[in-house]
Amino acid sequence: MDYKHLKSGTDLRGKAIGSDAVLTSETASRLGFAFAAWLARRYAPVDLRIAIGRDSRLSGQQLLHAFAQGAVSAGATVLDFGLCTTPAMYQSLKDEQLDLTASIMVTASHHPADRNGLKFFTQRDGGFTSQMLSEFILYAEQSPGIQQDAGNRGKVAAFDYLEIYCANLKAKVRKELNTDVARPLLGLHVVVDAGNGAGGFYAQMLDELGAWTEGSQFLKPDGSFPNHPPNPENETAMQSVSRAVIAAEADLGVIFDADCDRAAIVDSQGKVINRNRLIALVSAMLLDKQPGITIVTDSVTSSGLARFIGEWGGEHYRYKRGYRNVIDEAIRLNRSGVNCPLAIETSGHAAFRENDFVDDGMYLSTVLICEAMRLKQEGKSLFSLINGLQEPLESVEIRLSITAKDYHQTGLRLIEMVMEHATFDAAWEIASDNREGIRIGFDLGEEMDSGWFLLRMSVHDPVLALNVESDVESGVKHMINALYDVIRDAKGVDLSSLAAYED
Repeated sequence: MDYKHLKSGTDLRGKAIGSDAVLTSETASRLGFAFAAWLARRYAPVDLRIAIGRDSRLSGQQLLHAFAQGAVSAGATVLDFGLCTTPAMYQSLKDEQLDLTASIMVTASHHPADRNGLKFFTQRDGGFTSQMLSEFILYAEQSPGIQQDAGNRGKVAAFDYLEIYCANLKAKVRKELNTDVARPLLGLHVVVDAGNGAGGFYAQMLDELGAWTEGSQFLKPDGSFPNHPPNPENETAMQSVSRAVIAAEADLGVIFDADCDRAAIVDSQGKVINRNRLIALVSAMLLDKQPGITIVTDSVTSSGLARFIGEWGGEHYRYKRGYRNVIDEAIRLNRSGVNCPLAIETSGHAAFRENDFVDDGMYLSTVLICEAMRLKQEGKSLFSLINGLQEPLESVEIRLSITAKDYHQTGLRLIEMVMEHATFDAAWEIASDNREGIRIGFDLGEEMDSGWFLLRMSVHDPVLALNVESDVESGVKHMINALYDVIRDAKGVDLSSLAAYED
């Protein structure tokens, strides 16, 4: 079978509901069998043990069951965690009593309800890299599939891992607040918005720690996501949790995506704290305790954020878009001797070194809630930490579809065209930390370093992504027109969205 069409970065994803579904129970069963066989071949475990969990998607239960039965047919013992989170699936590999070889999460993150997918983790190598996934796909495609006489040599057993995961988070709260009291969050009002994904249990956990969670919403798992998309970057979702915080007069609100590896927050006034604001807030917390550390982010972060981190005594290190890229680079930097305790992407993926660089939205939220509790006891606000963050006056992201068949080479040629122009145009300054695509800075009007654009290849799609930010009025239009003048004759790319900015 051809599984390459399901590959999306480091995951397998596809439509899972409807007559044109590609991620079916049969596909999941075959993949389960191939995965167990691949694990046995690669790691030769004495006892092949795989854990599997899912988010709230309507297709999740059947895909989990099918994958588990396929793995059992290859001789694996499978622990069915049921409703779970992606970070919990990863962290279960650290549990010596479970002695797992690998774990799987059935999720499509924030994508539409008819989509689903598979995330892969192994005890020895952690989360799949893109290369590991490609190797597994090749093995699965060459596998003869489940043999009719294979029988159920393994077994499936239900296991409630979320209880262990919650216990670990509770221990984190008590450690951060340096207390053994039963209800250390007493006096803090937190609204939780789970978006009908897998994270509704977080509100109950906060209740048990003493927090007041009145006003929390969409805690019940519902894979049709009837209230808003489970996405901390989505404007509708963020407006919804903001209204809930204001109505409840809460200290803050937290919101998760469907599988809880991403999060965002809002302050007591309903102000959205995501993207650059979230990165700035976490950076300030860390830099207050450890000046001089390096914060790794993706490439689309703002100039204002870089200045903010520098003013707090830190080093801002931009890297390639994609949470795995950001995390892997942070790990590499630490190994080379750079003190880098945080890798965080603008989408809300945040991974702390102290948490094994697992991107965990609930761990992030727990860290922020503890800091909010500590500062409230001192009569201060968590959000005052980012008062000095300069935000752009204008910003836009434009996706330029690549129509040529050789889309990757076409995209790279256009980026090279821009880079070549920038080398001789004194008004175009190539960023010194350019590590993806081409990032160009501008002095707009009389303001130094007041605008920039980044043109890069999309991580997953045949698209050139263009991010543009300006600190002065009409700066975005000026930079887009300047770019369009350079690339207007390029072939194989739809530039109509840039042409629309011309007078």
